[in-house]
Amino acid sequence: VMDMCAAPGSKTAQLLEALHAHDTLTASSLPSGLLIANDSDYKRTHLLIHQAARLPSPALMVTNLDASIFPAIKIPSGQTSFAAGTKARVAAKKQYQLLFDRILCDVPCSGDGTLRKNPGIWKHWSPMDGNGLHSLQLRILQRAMRMLKKGGRIVYSTCSINPVENEAVVAAALKSIPGFELVDMSNHLPGLIYRPGLTAWRPTVTREINTEFATYDEYVQSLNESERAGSKMLESHWPPSPEEVESMGLTRCLRIYPHLQDTGGFFVAILQKKQPVRPPAASTKRTADAAEGLDRADVKKPKLDTREDDKEPEGEQPDDADEELPEEPEEASMEVDQPASTNTAPRTELKIRFKKGKTAEGASAHFKENPYTFIEPDDPIVTACVENFDLSANFPGGNMLVRNPVGDTVRSLYMVNDIVKSVVQHNDFARIRLMTCGTKVFGKQEGSEAKRDGVDSHFRVLAEGLPVVLPFVGPRAVAHADFAALRILMEAYYPLTSGFAEPFRSMIEAKANGSYVVRFQPGQLGDATLAHELVLPIWKSNVSVTLMLDKRAKSALSLRIFGEDITSAARDAAAKKKQKSESEATPAAAVVDTPIAVLEDDNADALDSPTATGAAEEE
Repeated sequence: VMDMCAAPGSKTAQLLEALHAHDTLTASSLPSGLLIANDSDYKRTHLLIHQAARLPSPALMVTNLDASIFPAIKIPSGQTSFAAGTKARVAAKKQYQLLFDRILCDVPCSGDGTLRKNPGIWKHWSPMDGNGLHSLQLRILQRAMRMLKKGGRIVYSTCSINPVENEAVVAAALKSIPGFELVDMSNHLPGLIYRPGLTAWRPTVTREINTEFATYDEYVQSLNESERAGSKMLESHWPPSPEEVESMGLTRCLRIYPHLQDTGGFFVAILQKKQPVRPPAASTKRTADAAEGLDRADVKKPKLDTREDDKEPEGEQPDDADEELPEEPEEASMEVDQPASTNTAPRTELKIRFKKGKTAEGASAHFKENPYTFIEPDDPIVTACVENFDLSANFPGGNMLVRNPVGDTVRSLYMVNDIVKSVVQHNDFARIRLMTCGTKVFGKQEGSEAKRDGVDSHFRVLAEGLPVVLPFVGPRAVAHADFAALRILMEAYYPLTSGFAEPFRSMIEAKANGSYVVRFQPGQLGDATLAHELVLPIWKSNVSVTLMLDKRAKSALSLRIFGEDITSAARDAAAKKKQKSESEATPAAAVVDTPIAVLEDDNADALDSPTATGAAEEE
């Protein structure tokens, strides 16, 4: 699955939920699929990563590319053994393009459908905004169509009700790339109230909203030679012929108006691929594989008043002229070199022993993310984690990777599934501008606790990666506790083991120092109720136990379970706030409420007190 314009990540989160449909309340599955979430805005990709971290998945990759020229993702053929001297051995050296089953194209748009939540749009909005975005939207949709498998589906959507950004884009894409059809969704969404797609419209040709031209030919004939050369209007801005409109079935598109169900305004079209897409005619423009040479400035999202400098004729293909997209990946072979940055290499120390990742020729100098490097299953770090957490034999130790600057000590281990591993190993991370992939599962325990406790491995399981690792964790690394133990861990940073009730006290005291997983059983404690089992990581020290959650996550969990923030961080913050308010209120009260005669006649030693002295100084 691919989300071509993913930021800020709400739709990506829904796709992740669908990918992890078989997850339980406490454990996550290891899905065999892949979700690539892409966005052209570098800063917004970090927001996307932050949102996706709430649903950690080993099947997620986040990239930072212009969706209209997204490069081909290369994967190996899958065949590993061949007879000597056969043609198959030669074919095995080639790699093939990864085609997608589902692609979401929620493209950049003018946003005029957001008139309810964003009333300020009327200060700057113009119908011409859609004209400028039309070409970009069309190129993104065309690129998605060429990356789709036979039988796959594309969802093209906008938060605009302008037909130039909607039906015009879909019609131009269907006309330029045969083999696709619009899917009738009337029986799939019975509760959704919508209107069918438009079959006729007139784009405005000026900011004064001039819609007098019914066809592109009429518009062109009204211009002189110099005006024609400078015109930015395209033939695809207008609807196709009535016969073409009928054959395309534009009425199958969904128009969702704000007044129908008290929502925003949206447009949705579902396209399905019926047959392989033939390679387009040769083009002199930049190709999708040339995305590796893009600067960050080249991939920024356009503003609402963006205009295309070059006139794009109807039916122009996306920039992938040198790329063949067949029905099956085996028909589109591409010989490539292996990037050095993703090769695995055995290490004998806890420090990285790999060179800086090679960037593709002409790669953007602004892309300075560290490469991902897979480590061997017999690496000392991996074997220590397997031993300490009693991980089962089917734990995918070969899918562990690190991302550290050269020579730095390893601080985090990430886990990915098999298909993500294949993509990372066979594609230059700078060419696809890989921002993040997989989920962080183990982290190094820093600080004095790790040194003091003297454990063999300082790596602990992270809360964000615990659902992914939990199915492999053995009973030796698991402890069981009741609801009361959870409250003690929430109320104090380092509660003493002697403060817990049996049997948790004896159980935890008998364990060696290090990281463990605790299963808190459902129960009732006063007015608070734990409805289902809760699994959290802890760190066991000599005489204390620590709940390994950050302050915000711990406070949020406390509010959900106990209805109030009972954490020590909240108490400290409340005490500081109270102390500050008292210190600000006390001097003012001394001046206003105390009679002047009392200050003159009463004991003068009162001025020696800190409060009185401070008040006198302020006076």
